[in-house]
Order: sequence, then structure tokens, then C-alpha cells
Amino acid sequence: MRNILLFGAGKSAISLIEYLTDESRKQGWHLTIGANDLTIIRSKTREVEWVTMVAIDIQDEIPRRDLISKSDIVISLLPPSFHRLVAVDCLHYRKNLLTASYVDEYIRALSGEVSKYGLIFLCEIGLDPGIDHMSVMSLVTRIRSQEGKVTSFKSHTGGLVAPESDNNPWRYKISWNPRNVVLAGSTGATFRENGKTRKIEYRQLFEECRPVYIDGLGELNYYPNRNSLEYMPLYGLEDVDTFIRTTLRYPEFCQLWKCVVAAKLADDTFLKDPNSLTFKTWSAAIMRFIDNRNIEAYEFLGLFSDKRLPASAKTSADVLQYLMERKLAMEPTDKDMIVMLHEVEYSANNEKCSVQSSLVVKGKDSSHTAMAKTVGLPLGIAAKLVLMEKFKLPGVRIPVEPEIYRPVLKELEEHDIIFKESTHRISAGSLE
Repeated sequence: MRNILLFGAGKSAISLIEYLTDESRKQGWHLTIGANDLTIIRSKTREVEWVTMVAIDIQDEIPRRDLISKSDIVISLLPPSFHRLVAVDCLHYRKNLLTASYVDEYIRALSGEVSKYGLIFLCEIGLDPGIDHMSVMSLVTRIRSQEGKVTSFKSHTGGLVAPESDNNPWRYKISWNPRNVVLAGSTGATFRENGKTRKIEYRQLFEECRPVYIDGLGELNYYPNRNSLEYMPLYGLEDVDTFIRTTLRYPEFCQLWKCVVAAKLADDTFLKDPNSLTFKTWSAAIMRFIDNRNIEAYEFLGLFSDKRLPASAKTSADVLQYLMERKLAMEPTDKDMIVMLHEVEYSANNEKCSVQSSLVVKGKDSSHTAMAKTVGLPLGIAAKLVLMEKFKLPGVRIPVEPEIYRPVLKELEEHDIIFKESTHRISAGSLE
């Protein structure tokens, strides 16, 4: 019997757990789910003989190693800072590892040993990163097969509230890790635009929001995301004039968040004597950046309340997260929405063309979210394929090889995760 071990049962876990539970029944496998709270696990699965639920503190070495040693594959949905604990044990016990998180320097440094033992540590196999990589590689590979040369690449992804649940002035509701929402963009961004490398600091990032249009949704805004340049060689697009990966939001959110960042209300630095502050005194700096047209949105969030800050809040980011979790939470019947758009320009057969490849996925409710579906299913499908020995690619990997992305994308289509494409001719004639 093959044994799957999943660490973590947070907001993005339910679709993954349901998929793995069903596949384990079909394949005669066993699934173990470990998290620090059994109640959370039980809320996302059912009592069946092929699923074991375990309460565990991931930093407790003995039970962690015991679970890993008995598994055939490990999936980590833990916060990224804990992946290295799991990775070291997986290497020690010769176990394959999957995560939806970005590859950090520590994990990357293990690649030689992972390859040596014939293991695969497959990272960035969620939504973004994950589905973005796979869909981009599928698109770019097809363009190249037609003798096309890519000249411009833009990839946009956003976790948004669906239009039917869009009923607050921020036009946003939290469907994934709230900490990541608060700190989004805090590392700034680096990308290439019109042949030049651009670096934008956090303070200017939301000044760079630009419009993009999605059929059926209208205008969204995007802002640059992290270091796009790292993905140019991975996609084989080192010589394109424009290369940028971005995050999508509704325009209203970007305008409001710009002032939050300017007032340093999302900073993750310690506050001086936070217990003496009210929300109003904490947020006072934002008054320099807002006007009467949007003040109601900040009032809705609770920035001007005379109540004391929560005792648990030590940084401005803590305070902002506290407010967002209470005011921008999804109601039980709310639906979220995932939007992804790739905009690619290329030359082929003496023509210059552009292609738009878009994905829109809506959740069912506040538990079965589009975020959970698009993060969890790639992980589950990849885990199944690894256990069935369909991947022969040892080492630390991300899903940019056709051996990985083709079967994963194919099965995602069975779950209605399908991209729609439209191609347009920009110009014809002699191209240099």
C-alpha cells in the first residue's frame, strides 16, 4: 500500500484533501493528514478507514520524522518557513516532496542530493506559482512549434471576489492566507519593459497599477509581482523585450491600498507601545493620502475606530490583518474567483500576432473556494502521478517540463480548469 502524507489543513486544503481521499479509495492507498488542530482536519474530510488524522506540532521532531518515515510521498501546505524542516526529513528518509510554495535558496541547495537519491522535490505546483507556469509553457511551446518568436510576455493572476458576492467598498474578500494578502508586494518588483530592466520599491508599487480587460468581467488592474526576471530562463524567454508577472485586483482595491502602503499601515515592523494606541491614532498618517471620495471605505474597514488595538497586535501588519479578517471575510454563501490572463506577442510567418489566454474559475461557497480548487488540485494530481511513477525527473523541480505539465493540465481540464484563447494579427509584411 502506498502512503500519502499531507501536512497542513488550512484555507487552501479542502479540494486537495477531497481529491486525495477519493484517489486513495480508488487506488488502494492510505492518506494521513497532519495539522495542529484535529477539528480543522475533521471539518475538511470524512471518517473513512483509508484516511488517518493526526494532531501534530510540525516543530516536534520525533512525531514529524515518524510520520515521514512511514510515507511514500509528502505534501506540505505549511507556511513556507516550515518547508525546510520537512525537506530535510524527506531527504533523510528518501521521500518525495511536493509544495505549492516558491523554491527558496535552502530547498534549491538540496537539488544535488535529491537527484542523487532519485527523488523529486516538486515545488511551485499550485495556482500562482503552478498553473501559471504550466499554462505558459504549454502556450509558448505551441508558438515555437509554429516557428513563432515571442517578443512580449505578460502574465496576470488574481484571487478576487466573484461579481455576485462583490458587496463591499474594497471589492475584495479573503479566500486564502490573510497574512500573505497584507504583505503582498512588500518585497517590491523587478521586470523587463521595452528592453529595459525596471525595479520598483514597495512604496511605489501601487502607483504602477495598470488596466487590463477580461471578457465578461470588464476592467481589472494589475501591479508587478516579485522578481519576474527569474522566470525568463525557465520559460526560455531570455531575449524578449517585455517580461512581467503581475497580480490582479479590482481598480478600487488598488486605489485604496495605495494609500495604505503610503501611510505604512501594512509594514511588518514593530509598533512603539501598541497597547496605548487606538485604531484611529494608529491609522492617523493615512489622512494625508486620502480624500472624501474614498474615506467611507476606510471607515468600513475600521481604521478610525476609537477602540484600542488588539492585545495580540505587535506590528502594523498585525493590526491591518486583524481588521481585514473581520471586515473582508467571506460569508458562508460567498463565492470567490480566480482570474489568470497571459498576454503574449510573437512574430511568425512575416506576421506579428498577439494571443490572450485566460482562465476564470469561480468557487462554490466560502469553503469550496476557487482558490482552494486551483491550489489544491495541481498538488493532488502531481502527487498521484509521482506515486504512479509517471515522472522520471529527479531533483528540485518546478512544473515547466512537458513531462509534468502536460498530464497535469489535461486532468485539470476534467475539473473545468480550462483556458480560453484568442489570437489577433497585429501587423503583416516584412518583419526584421
